[in-house]
Amino acid sequence: MGLTKQYLRYVASAVFGLIGSQKGNIVFVTLRGEKGRYVAVPACEHVFIWDLRKGEKILILQGLKQEVTCLCPSPDGLHLAVGYEDGSIRIFSLLSGEGNVTFSGHKAAITSLKYDQLGGRLASGSKDTDVIVWDVINESGLYRLKGHKDAITQALFLRGKNLLVTSGKDTMVKWWDLDTQHCFKTMVGHRTEVWGLVLVSEEKRLVTGTSDSELRAWDIAYLEEIEDPEEPEPKKTKGPSSGIQDTHEAEDGALETSEAPEDRILTCRKAGSIMREGRDRVVNLAVDRTGRILACHGTDSVLEVFCILSGEEIQKKKDKKMKKARKKARLSSCKGEEEDLEVSVEITLQDEIQRVTNIKTSAKIKSFDLIHSSQGELKAVFLLQNNLVELYSLSPSALTTQPVRASRIAIGGHRSDVRTLSFSSDNIAVLSASADSIKIWNRSTLQCIRTMTCEYALCSFFVPGDRQVVIGTKTGKLQLYDLASGNLLETIDAHDGALWSLSLSPDQRGFVTGGADKSVRFWDFELVKDENSTQKRLSVKQTRTLQLDEDVLCVSYSPNQKLLAVSLLDCTVKIFYVDTLKFFLSLYGHKLPVICMDISYDGALIATGSADRNVKIWGLDFGDCHKSLFAHDDSVMYLQFVPKSHLFFTAGKDRKIKQWDADKFEHIQTLEGHHQEIWCLAVSPSGDYVVSSSHDKSLRLWERTREPLILEEEREMQREAEYEESVAKEDQPAVPGETQGDNYFTGKKTIETVKAAERIMEAVELYREETAKMKEHKAICKAAGKEVPLPINPILMAYGSISPSAYVLEIFKGIKSSELEESLLVLPFSYVPDLLTLFNELIQLGSDVELLCRCLFFLLRIHFGQITSNQMLVPVIEKLKETTISKVRQVRVSISVEIQSRGANPSVYAA
Repeated sequence: MGLTKQYLRYVASAVFGLIGSQKGNIVFVTLRGEKGRYVAVPACEHVFIWDLRKGEKILILQGLKQEVTCLCPSPDGLHLAVGYEDGSIRIFSLLSGEGNVTFSGHKAAITSLKYDQLGGRLASGSKDTDVIVWDVINESGLYRLKGHKDAITQALFLRGKNLLVTSGKDTMVKWWDLDTQHCFKTMVGHRTEVWGLVLVSEEKRLVTGTSDSELRAWDIAYLEEIEDPEEPEPKKTKGPSSGIQDTHEAEDGALETSEAPEDRILTCRKAGSIMREGRDRVVNLAVDRTGRILACHGTDSVLEVFCILSGEEIQKKKDKKMKKARKKARLSSCKGEEEDLEVSVEITLQDEIQRVTNIKTSAKIKSFDLIHSSQGELKAVFLLQNNLVELYSLSPSALTTQPVRASRIAIGGHRSDVRTLSFSSDNIAVLSASADSIKIWNRSTLQCIRTMTCEYALCSFFVPGDRQVVIGTKTGKLQLYDLASGNLLETIDAHDGALWSLSLSPDQRGFVTGGADKSVRFWDFELVKDENSTQKRLSVKQTRTLQLDEDVLCVSYSPNQKLLAVSLLDCTVKIFYVDTLKFFLSLYGHKLPVICMDISYDGALIATGSADRNVKIWGLDFGDCHKSLFAHDDSVMYLQFVPKSHLFFTAGKDRKIKQWDADKFEHIQTLEGHHQEIWCLAVSPSGDYVVSSSHDKSLRLWERTREPLILEEEREMQREAEYEESVAKEDQPAVPGETQGDNYFTGKKTIETVKAAERIMEAVELYREETAKMKEHKAICKAAGKEVPLPINPILMAYGSISPSAYVLEIFKGIKSSELEESLLVLPFSYVPDLLTLFNELIQLGSDVELLCRCLFFLLRIHFGQITSNQMLVPVIEKLKETTISKVRQVRVSISVEIQSRGANPSVYAA
């Protein structure tokens, strides 16, 4: 079959114009041994590492599709855990920038990530109300903790004990014993969502932030566990205990429920409240790594900083207060010094946690992070709502002094959404303009080479020659800028309402504007004498006006400059003759106004995009509608033809860019990447590049490749992607004894786990076939009385002529550690007997004992009933028992010897 028409594929080339996106949190990271200099910031699906001193982007941690929602650096500073919108977690190396470890267990966006003190475990909280603890070293999940009824907001490991404390939007704070994986205490003293949670004063105090203006402090007392050796152990369950619920009321009326009295490990008592200045909810609450500085902010631009006094400082304060009280008592009653001892002073919570200062940022705070620099000063870095990063420092000696803004990263992006984009005629410069600024970018380096302040820009173009640009604004003004100097040359009041559209005339001598004052105005370029110098400068003068009955939304010249298309608020497009301004055609059919349109290079077609989500293709000779295409799931915001072709791009509020063929009326490809509605796009004069802007503050560059795009293959790939997505959304397999929907395993079914299970099944089938062939071969050899050559399976030959059992082991080794359990869970039971026999054979050989034992124990756990009731498997299990115990003992001994040779204490690792 010959190719009837060849299209070339466009691919994502770069994301720029973005400093940090709003959904995730900013964190300090350690790079090249320097602390406090580099920050990691979420940037849509990527993570950018910025150098605060130079204001440069030095590393990009490449994401896949989903937006980043949470960041957490590891305690050793070598890795960064990144949580995504779809519930997956990736761990990146900050040295190489590669993300080799992926955890998939949550069904919704990650809201909290926290490492334990050593960095070996990671706790993740999600909008799906679950908390999962992951083993970072083994790259697998340890357990899932269920109990919260709404999204998790924070999860913290305790340093001294194997406990975890979590908070959620369900107003609860829960304490978990990680040895038994159950919740032993629920604090129900909050009346609103708990948004933040920190442990201070050597983990003796818990501070929580909620939807009101109080920070609540709770004193934690750890109870010594006295165990009676004769007393039988209480039965423990994974879920919340159904035993006796001990509920007592604390002094402030806050309730605490303990899951079982014998399991109580600690008590929490309310110590008091600290009033914040902000009246709205706490957005973020955090302490620095020393635990001395506590800071929080609400939905405004103020960070409130508190200092937590140490025990010595509190004692000094108490002594000072006591001295004052004694002096006062002595003055009031002159009875001598005998009664002075009876004077008592109370140390309030306000004395222990003191307000230091407020840091006021230039815009609303989205997230922050604190660090003590090597000089001892406190640094606070902020990710702001308007695509900005700011760094403030506080002097350590005098914390009462005002904070100083040390640096800010601003040049790499706009403060508000980009509403218009244009390419220069040489395809090198890109113009982007927002509500307050114009930026000129170099397309190849993606560096911002010029920033100019402007009014709210709606449309723009490069003046022929690429030395000046023209901007149309929301107030109806035309602004003319010189690029070399960055100066505003002239501002002209062009329209009484918003200036919605500009179109450069094909002869390049002038342009036309359309505005909300129901008029179309024609302008010519002219050279006028500059008052400040002897040279002439560029200006514009109005030549004609076309008055209409409705607001003008879009204007476009035909390539031969004979016709002018005008889109009106009455949902029609009117075509006029340029020379006489007489009416020629009316294109009607859209149900909502036409927001964007473009005329093809040969003047034969006009394509219109509307808020009714349709694109219509019309002939410009008679105004006949060739085709109406349902283009997007929301308003079509921008439409532009690729130069010298009948292909065009559309951008929609549904976050997609689509390419279409106006001759065949076919959808060619969809460019997905933006995470919010797309406002505009620009196609380069060569057609090789497309740049787009979105409400997510990012600008994206798309590049035309030499790779041909075949529509049938594209459709097939689309169907496959939809199938893979549907597989991941299917019901999770339930383990016998569990109800559907209750999943205490940490993984989740994904297309990767399904593929891994299929690979295991294929390997087991190959093992069966090869074992049968071997038996046949032996029988043939016996009958023939001589050795007959055995044909080797090509798959085994590809792996280096290994045995079938070794091939199965290779397949197991190839499965990601985090996906292993879930892959075995979807495996049919008919394959399990073969696997048990294989495991026995392989463990006897001593190959990968750790991996095989992990698989074996998991299979025994989930298929316990079927395995124990099958008489055929009893001898296999007996053999496995002997083999496994002896081999595991051997591995332990070898590890112990290895540790001893390195100088560690092997008794710690003993059985």
